[in-house]
Amino acid sequence: MPRVGRVGTVVTAAILAFCVWLLGGWGSQATRIAVEDIGFVVLALFVTGCCGHAAWRQHGRQRTVWIWVTIGMVGYTAGSVIWAYHEWWRGENPFPTTADAGYLILPVAVCVALLLMPVGTSGYTHTRLALDGFIVAVAFFQIGWWTLLDPLLDSGGAGRFAIGVALAYPVLDLGVLTVALLVLGRVQPAQHRPLALLVCGMTLMAVADCVFVYSNMLDDFTVVKYGSVAWASGLLLIAFAALSSDVSLDDHADAEREISPFDMWLPYVPIVLAMAAALVRFAAAPELAPALIASVLLIVLVLLRQFIVVGENRRLLVAVEAQAMTDPLTGLANRALFQDRLAHAMVLHRRDQQTVSVLSLDLDDFKLVNDGLGHPAGDRLLVQAAERILGCARSSDTVARLGGDEFVVLMEGDPDESREVIHAVLRAFDEPFHVDGHDLLLRPSAGLAVAAAEDSEQSPERLLKQADVAMYSAKRSRSRGLHTYSPGDMPDVDERGGGHTAPNAAVHDSAVAYQLLGELRQAIDNRALTLAYQPKFDLHDDSITGVEALVRWPHPDRGLLGPDQFLQLVRDHGLMRPINELVLTQALNQIAQWRDLGLEVAVAVNVFAPSLSDLTLPAGVEQELSRCGLPCELLTVEITEDLLLGNHEHTHAVIDRLRERGVRVAIDDFGSGYSALSYLRELHVDELKLDRGFVTAVLDDRRAAAIVRAVIDLARELGLTTVAEGVENVETATLLKDYGCQVAQGYLYSPPLSPADMLSLLRSRRPAPGATISS
Repeated sequence: MPRVGRVGTVVTAAILAFCVWLLGGWGSQATRIAVEDIGFVVLALFVTGCCGHAAWRQHGRQRTVWIWVTIGMVGYTAGSVIWAYHEWWRGENPFPTTADAGYLILPVAVCVALLLMPVGTSGYTHTRLALDGFIVAVAFFQIGWWTLLDPLLDSGGAGRFAIGVALAYPVLDLGVLTVALLVLGRVQPAQHRPLALLVCGMTLMAVADCVFVYSNMLDDFTVVKYGSVAWASGLLLIAFAALSSDVSLDDHADAEREISPFDMWLPYVPIVLAMAAALVRFAAAPELAPALIASVLLIVLVLLRQFIVVGENRRLLVAVEAQAMTDPLTGLANRALFQDRLAHAMVLHRRDQQTVSVLSLDLDDFKLVNDGLGHPAGDRLLVQAAERILGCARSSDTVARLGGDEFVVLMEGDPDESREVIHAVLRAFDEPFHVDGHDLLLRPSAGLAVAAAEDSEQSPERLLKQADVAMYSAKRSRSRGLHTYSPGDMPDVDERGGGHTAPNAAVHDSAVAYQLLGELRQAIDNRALTLAYQPKFDLHDDSITGVEALVRWPHPDRGLLGPDQFLQLVRDHGLMRPINELVLTQALNQIAQWRDLGLEVAVAVNVFAPSLSDLTLPAGVEQELSRCGLPCELLTVEITEDLLLGNHEHTHAVIDRLRERGVRVAIDDFGSGYSALSYLRELHVDELKLDRGFVTAVLDDRRAAAIVRAVIDLARELGLTTVAEGVENVETATLLKDYGCQVAQGYLYSPPLSPADMLSLLRSRRPAPGATISS
């Protein structure tokens, strides 16, 4: 944020000037003491404010982390105030004082904060981090005591309590730094910068504390100014850590991560140093030397045994993991590893728009090998097939055996390079396999599914399913080539909704249709249906006059289903009302969002014709428009003409009430039924949508052209807007314009678009003034 950058620049400049002043030692002693003490109080207050602001901005465990850092800074600020009172106000320099209690709160609170960070591991690891920090702190306490402080105490240079307080500073700092280093390599990437700044800040604080211990124990204050500079710099880095904390971090722990050798062995290093310090300290005492040497040797042997056990456990875990993730026969990845790699590839696909391809292979007539030569021969054949496939793959590809004679290859990146791998795999089966003295020529049925870079809605499970479907399509056709998945390969609902048809074969089991019906009910209940939007264009100036909302079903196994693949189930099983409500709500919500962006767009929504006998429909439509804050003129209700059956009296009343409120009414697919002229006479509508069957034939069929022209002339006489569906070429658009048709939609102008793509189109071609009520 720019403001944070300006604040950081100003504070850095001020601290730099403060440090230069400290090193220069200008002014009288009283002035130096006053400026230094007051400066640290102000700096501590600033850092406390930054940490408190970070805690306020965060949430969940991240907030708790920064609350603890803030608590530490509150203690440090209190210590600074107490120290200023003693040194500046009262003119004394005592040690220790109650200020030390405040100062020591900072490393303790920071250690607690580090242990609370979501580091992607289990609760056991947090306990281990605390123990590692404690081990390091105790080891350095022992080193410091035997090398410096114990001789100093023996010489009477300081009291035991003073030495304990002095030693508490570097010991706690080193414990905090140990925990920080272990945490740093395991946190989320977005946490690296603030945590690294916090670690650097605490490192400088540790250096300053060591200078403080040295000065107070030896009564030598010539280096105090360097410690003050380190304190000021450390506090500045802690402030920067707070200011750079990311509010978008995931509050939950990541998956388990492997413990690195550095994490494993770091706590043992100070133990070895502590033993060395003890050996040097007590080796001169003859009566202790044998026992001391034996004790040190015993500890070394225990540590060596620990290293060996840990190494064996790690190798065992690696072996177990390999067995859990590989196929025991071929050594290829198994289903679990392949699914994990595929899931990771799809994450990169959505993040980096990277193409992902899955090749599914199944050996034709493999059962004959097992039956004729036995299962051992079949196993040897599978091993050879695995070696051939693996030999054609790149190092970045994943080759897996999912079971039996089914293999899959996962390929990421350039689709052309993936195609080369696929062709190499298929060519590898041109040579016969040599098994038990027999030359066996087996070829695979191969199916390919590709998640294109722009297909952000694809899922790992669906992609693998599509590859399997393509492979089975190839197997049914006995094709030697590669079969690439297309939506037509998936089983679709048939015309009556009582079953579904598969490629090249009729599926007669009606249980599948009932399963699909149950899934459709669940999708409606979970509001899992989505909308695509096809724009409508003015034939005279090519401006966008509105959009038509088209329902889609993202089926988890069958892919994206269009309305022709499931609406018959809706009609046959009484699901029209919930579908109407879902589509209307989603469409109006989308129009309201676009209106908030400054784009007022009319929307047309298809309503099942039997719903027009529901006298509560107009009030419900008006309520939804009111909820979204939209004028009624922005909505057009489309009714399919060949379904206008049933209670005409109620239909008239519902249409009239809709139009009285300002909602436009259109007859969709006009010309596809047999009662069109009577509907025009009996029903008051605003718009006719010419059926695409007439529109697509208008150039080649003279009779179709005459009917279209007559309908357009009739609509003009009745004051109705005409919309042509299915316009796919310029010649058709020009002819319709000459006939007097006002609006067109079709692939010449745009296919149905996702909401994001529709928004981009609207922004590039804003609707003309007044166009929002003409659709």
